[in-house]
Amino acid sequence: MPTSRSRRPASVLVLVTAMAAVGLGPAAGPAAAANVPVGSGSYSDTRPAGTSGPTNNVGAPVTPKLTEAAKDRPVPTNDWWTSVAYQRYGDNPYSTPMYGHPLTYQATAGGLEVGYPTTPAIVGDGRQYEYAHKADLTLGLAGLNSPDTKADDWSDWTVTPYWSDGTRTLRTTIGHGMPYVYAKGSGGDASITTASAPTVFSDDGNVLGITVAGHHYALFAPTGSDWSVSGSTIRAGLGGKDYFSLALLPSEDALATYAKYAFSFVTGSTTSWNAEGGDVGATYTLTTEPQEGTEKGTLQALYRHQWLNTTDPLTAYTYVSPRGTMKVRESTSFTTSQQASGVLPALPESNGVDAATLKTQLDDVVNAGDPFSGATDTYWTGKALGRLAQLAPIADQIGETATRDKIVDLLKGRLEEWFTAGGASEFSYDDDWKTLTGYPASYGSDTELNDHHFHYSYYVYAAAIVAQYDQAWAAESAWGGMVETLVRDAANPSRTDSDFPFLRGFDVYAGHSWASGHQGFAAGNNQESSSESINLSAGLVLWGSATGNDELRDLGSYLLATESEAIGQYWFDADQEVFPADFARGTVGMVWGSGGAYSTWWTANPEEIHGINVLPVTGGSLHLGREKEAIGRNIAEMEQQNGGPAVEWRDILWEFEAISDPAKAKAKWDAGQAALSPEAGESKAHVNHWINTLDAVGAPDPAVTGSIPTSAVFTKGGVSTYAAHNFASTERTVTFSDGTTLTVPARSSASTTG
Repeated sequence: MPTSRSRRPASVLVLVTAMAAVGLGPAAGPAAAANVPVGSGSYSDTRPAGTSGPTNNVGAPVTPKLTEAAKDRPVPTNDWWTSVAYQRYGDNPYSTPMYGHPLTYQATAGGLEVGYPTTPAIVGDGRQYEYAHKADLTLGLAGLNSPDTKADDWSDWTVTPYWSDGTRTLRTTIGHGMPYVYAKGSGGDASITTASAPTVFSDDGNVLGITVAGHHYALFAPTGSDWSVSGSTIRAGLGGKDYFSLALLPSEDALATYAKYAFSFVTGSTTSWNAEGGDVGATYTLTTEPQEGTEKGTLQALYRHQWLNTTDPLTAYTYVSPRGTMKVRESTSFTTSQQASGVLPALPESNGVDAATLKTQLDDVVNAGDPFSGATDTYWTGKALGRLAQLAPIADQIGETATRDKIVDLLKGRLEEWFTAGGASEFSYDDDWKTLTGYPASYGSDTELNDHHFHYSYYVYAAAIVAQYDQAWAAESAWGGMVETLVRDAANPSRTDSDFPFLRGFDVYAGHSWASGHQGFAAGNNQESSSESINLSAGLVLWGSATGNDELRDLGSYLLATESEAIGQYWFDADQEVFPADFARGTVGMVWGSGGAYSTWWTANPEEIHGINVLPVTGGSLHLGREKEAIGRNIAEMEQQNGGPAVEWRDILWEFEAISDPAKAKAKWDAGQAALSPEAGESKAHVNHWINTLDAVGAPDPAVTGSIPTSAVFTKGGVSTYAAHNFASTERTVTFSDGTTLTVPARSSASTTG
């Protein structure tokens, strides 16, 4: 199950194809176990006895389906196309549906199914909308009957599936935002099989315009070739060439424009980013290679979260997608620019919090018989680490240094246990899948490669809090090396690292992470807890700032700003322009490749459907301040669906509401705190500090940003509070975008009003 809390999808509204499975053979393992030292810590190079690595759906071990050309590359599991490489079902060695948008795909023995779903279905008693894959046509070679499909190549948001039956060989390149499918084939004629007899609206020999199921496509064969149509079969000889392509047209009259770039084949995709002075910029670039002629341009469709944040010229062409309207740009690249989302180790000091009450609440946590609440696996240990990590800066803020130090020591002790191979808990490296898995594992983090970004976010965040108070502990030669090894697994910034893939779970073009490691669902991949993904980004900002690792700090800023926009649009429908008009929900608990669902993996309780995209509440949650109106609608919908105010996860939802309307949240806190039983990753101390601080200083003000990523602004009654934390060893002045300056002592927090 592809999320961190998945028990069993009994009530989940997902169409999972039922496939009988057979064993795929055991995964290769090292001859003998060894521990790999990393600074003061270590991980093992083989799994602990009695545990499992990636398997198919009946528990048989699997290894990646890669061609010889790709066999030594780390596979970016948890992507929109991962089922090409990860065979989840024994009788489907091709793929499950893949949602590239605007096109959808599924690999079969005869080639690549291509579809363009434009009409959503509302299913599951109105709780899910989906633009499900339905093939308009299949692109292949005449007679192709491949026993499987493998991944031959990939880049930041494209993939090249590969088919071979011994006589015929086919490669196609597909990707997010790409209206083209680029094909390279040998051993047979180019073949297009349509789902129903097509209507031909243009025939120019090697360029054919057809309409299938109301959707317009252009087919392109090498110059000198001719397409022939016989019923639902369309073929063209390649005349000694090996290339052909198709394009999804937004209209019949777009054919000439799209034909211009038909043979400018995309060969790769790359994103680059920068984070400086309160702004985050990114450039998305396609590399191309002409198959004939000299044209190197292309057309690409931008998602809503992208075109809202670009000033680059766009055409009038648009496409339908589950993420709202996609707009087309005529270029190989585009840029986006966003305000950075600030991250604070703790909210600023205020007169809204009673220090004596807070001290008592801190002591209740720190002096508990087991501050980790019996947690043993990676996820629940992470939750416990996160719960404690929020409290160290709060204790420091009210002068309780002994309590702060005790919390830091607790964090160190548990992290060091996990960061040392050979004990009851450890991390183990799988050389086949190029991944680091924590054991005891949970929720498929081992057998399905699910959720590494969720689980490890808590470890990175907790380590960043330790680094705030103990730089020596965080040194690479000490325990920092293991922290950054976890980062390499979950969010590796390097494309040349031979041990881990680039940004395993984060989809740079979709703008958010994916949770399932195998993507083995009819609805594509999914992500439920977007907020736990944000927790990793925020942890990277803090860790990079605390250790002087600017690369990881800036990566965190890019991931946070990008995913924040995606969450607002695709989880919360902040502009009310994404969800279908007849979908009677204002938020979703889960985003799928095909759409979204008002659900979770383990319950239909509205409190948890709404709360799962809020927790954990941290200094990284301030980005939600951009969506105050959406938060208000979200809380109102939760209460309507719940039949009244929150009960089970009320602390999480109070904190959420405090980001939008602190006074309302405080009223609920004041009335309900006495009987509050905090959510497992929360504590009364943190909820108290969060709600009462925001009531005192005001809600986050996203209109003003600071010159460092660890800064934020809050506004109440026309008065702004400017806050920042300086991790550096010397005093620094933070400049805010409205001209306000704040001098922050070395390794300290500071705030001012204005």
